[in-house]
Amino acid sequence: MSKKKQKQEETVEAVEKEPEEVKEQETEAENSLEKEIDQLKEELAKAKNDVARAYADTENMKKRLQNEADTVKKYRFQQAGLEILPILDGMERALSVQSENEEVMNYVKGFEMIHQQLVQVLTNEGIQEIEAMGKPFDHNTMQALMQEAQEGVEAGIVLEVMQKGYMLKDRILRPALVKVSE
Repeated sequence: MSKKKQKQEETVEAVEKEPEEVKEQETEAENSLEKEIDQLKEELAKAKNDVARAYADTENMKKRLQNEADTVKKYRFQQAGLEILPILDGMERALSVQSENEEVMNYVKGFEMIHQQLVQVLTNEGIQEIEAMGKPFDHNTMQALMQEAQEGVEAGIVLEVMQKGYMLKDRILRPALVKVSE
């Protein structure tokens, strides 16, 4: 074979090989781009997931803080109520004293008006007396200090209220101290 012909064949082979090499290079480039696209898609999905979690966390925190604020608002008078109840007890004891002296009776009327106003303020704030007298004993709202057997009264009925109990909305502020039948 002549050198010229050999050169032509090599050139033909090289030209025939070039599209194959170009195809291989193109395929490698496509594979590389597809991998990069897949990687970017994964990163995007992770970022979307992180954003969704952050949003959910924010919403949960917002709800929790709102609930806490509502609870604080609902029971804001609790401490003041606890401090006022002994005053109310003392006033009721003072009002229970009977006298025939007209001057004393005028003071009693004034104290009764103050007592009614104080009870109204407590009621407006959501503090209610626990009704216990003659009711079945409820360990959730009452504390039994004594038991006494009494004829004609079934067991577990409140015979005497020694200290009134109070509720603040749906929370026990102070349990009623009672004597219960056996």
